[in-house]
Amino acid sequence: MKIGFFVDVFYPMIDGVIKVVDNYARLLTEKGVEVTVFCPNGTAAHDDSVYPYKVVRCDSLYIDKYDYVIPTPTLDASFVSELKKSELDVVHIHSPFTVGTIGKQYAKKKNVPMVATIHSQYKMDFERNLRLKTSVDIAMRAIMQVFNSCNECYTVNEEIRRLYIDEYKLTAPCFIRPNATAHTPIEDKKSAYKLVNDTFSLSEDDLVFLFVGRINLLKNLDFLIRSLKILKDEGVAFKMLFVGNGQDEEQLKSLAEELGLSNEIIFCGKIESMETLEKIYARAKLFLFPSLYDTNSLVQIEAACQGTPTLFLKGAKTAGTVTENVNGFFSENSEEAYADKIIEILSDEELYERVSENAKTDLYKTWREVADMIYDDYKRLISEKRLAENAVKSDTESNPENDAENIE
Repeated sequence: MKIGFFVDVFYPMIDGVIKVVDNYARLLTEKGVEVTVFCPNGTAAHDDSVYPYKVVRCDSLYIDKYDYVIPTPTLDASFVSELKKSELDVVHIHSPFTVGTIGKQYAKKKNVPMVATIHSQYKMDFERNLRLKTSVDIAMRAIMQVFNSCNECYTVNEEIRRLYIDEYKLTAPCFIRPNATAHTPIEDKKSAYKLVNDTFSLSEDDLVFLFVGRINLLKNLDFLIRSLKILKDEGVAFKMLFVGNGQDEEQLKSLAEELGLSNEIIFCGKIESMETLEKIYARAKLFLFPSLYDTNSLVQIEAACQGTPTLFLKGAKTAGTVTENVNGFFSENSEEAYADKIIEILSDEELYERVSENAKTDLYKTWREVADMIYDDYKRLISEKRLAENAVKSDTESNPENDAENIE
């Protein structure tokens, strides 16, 4: 089995989509699948020989204003040559844009099944970056044309599945393939806490909150910082760790300083070590995630792995698998309500412990479980294609007159 993953961003950058692709590729390779990741060059040199699967990169353009590069696969002769000789059995796109589109073209030309994992609420990106509603509508039609040309699509939860079917008019068959994590629970919490305390100059009794991800206003991080200001004014002492980097980091640092939160908020930068991240998750009392943009963020699963529950906003699509006060917490969509909810959670230790345990039990899922589902999907699609081809061949052989007419 030969599978091609098509994605518009890859290492050395780190985000949720990249982690999904990497974990799929690693685990499918273990099953004997030949995996190739088709992706753009990043903003820095990277050694692709470290991966157990093949990586084929295309040229790209970098624009300072954005976190991501703009791939130009059709202009890269070497990339196109590698794609042409890949002999893929299934095309799996993880983006409906340039690299995903060239994957679509390959699937159509070679008549192989194509599937897509839908990772984002793309309309929010378009509304942020395109000024006119007409432009947003055109962009949405373009990406939905890509998704609707797939044999089937995968979303991470029922909330996003319904959004794409009901509002965005997805017509391709759509199934849920949840996100997961490669993280494992920390056993020695005492040494984990010590490492985090030493790294970020925390005391043993500091109350720690955490956010991990792109430092981007799309994640509602200005809302979070203003909520923390209210929390501080209410007399709650805490330390807030922001792990990651992104295009809005300086703006958010300025906001924290302006609100007098320089002593409470620590911008930690990008942390690549999985072991270190696991310890940071374990050290945090709460994972604060007020994003209305994400679909089913990996970071909330990584936090649950360590028994660290997440506080979401009500209506967040990313919390589609979470039940209030059972395996997670929810707040109304206001900064005052978010701060008050944190205080409420901290005041009920029994509820906190119960939700913490349930988060780990209910929400922690390994990539191996999901990769097995995807592997079965590929086998089914390949089998269906072969059956269809055999049916056409059989029909042609039994009706030579029809075949002659088609040739004419």
